[in-house]
Amino acid sequence: MQHIVNAQGLNMPILGLGTWPMLGDECTRAVEQALALGYRHIDTAAAYNNEDAVGQALANSPTPREQLHVTTKVWWDQLQPDAMRHSMDRSLKALHSDYVDLFMIHWPATDWDLPRTLDTLVSFKEQGLARNIGVANFPLPLLRKVVEDMGVPLSAIQVEYHVLLGQNALLNYARRHDLALTAYSPLARNKVSDIPAIRQIAAKHGVLPTQVALKWLLDQPNVAAIPKASSKANQQANLAALEVQLDDEDRRLIAGLSKRERQVSPDFAPLWDAFDA
Repeated sequence: MQHIVNAQGLNMPILGLGTWPMLGDECTRAVEQALALGYRHIDTAAAYNNEDAVGQALANSPTPREQLHVTTKVWWDQLQPDAMRHSMDRSLKALHSDYVDLFMIHWPATDWDLPRTLDTLVSFKEQGLARNIGVANFPLPLLRKVVEDMGVPLSAIQVEYHVLLGQNALLNYARRHDLALTAYSPLARNKVSDIPAIRQIAAKHGVLPTQVALKWLLDQPNVAAIPKASSKANQQANLAALEVQLDDEDRRLIAGLSKRERQVSPDFAPLWDAFDA
């Protein structure tokens, strides 16, 4: 199996390491350890306050930079053109890199000049500072406006997605427009281990509930996932999820779960679409 999602020139390993909320030495150690185990996709953001720690791990690793996929993001209150450029400059300096593989708007803002924001985002790609560009936490109507009405060459969208939150509408749109969809909080803030159906499937296959939940995502075309894992055991378990084999009965059980249990919805979040089970 090829463990890569290809979209609009993006070649991104489908399993990455999420780094929020790790900080400092803990974060550096976790990223170094993940790279040593074979991870090649690291996800960070300016708002995580750990780009320096991630950058130190990248600098310490013997893995050549060109073999890695690094995603970072600009925060929603930094979407004016000058502020975006400063954010990009700070990110590149912190990450000890001349470019990022994927640069994303972390959340949409409520009071913003959307065309100017998107022009600045596109300029990062044109200048080679970002190999690919994307958005996170955009509801479908806004994503459609950006892609279709404004013609922005996005490669990816990142949203919360797991066995308890349906994203069918967004995912179908992503596939039609050749976008990768990266699932954050793919283990539903660790709630998947307490779901009877997931535990049942895990017991049947002799694997962990977290591995079942991850493989359900990673079996889907255009989908990547970025579980946070700091311990070596959890990082190895997540990698091993790639080898789990789910069957149609397993998928039917998972399809029957609630798909309305969003875990992440801060005060500044957009109005989400009607949940799509």
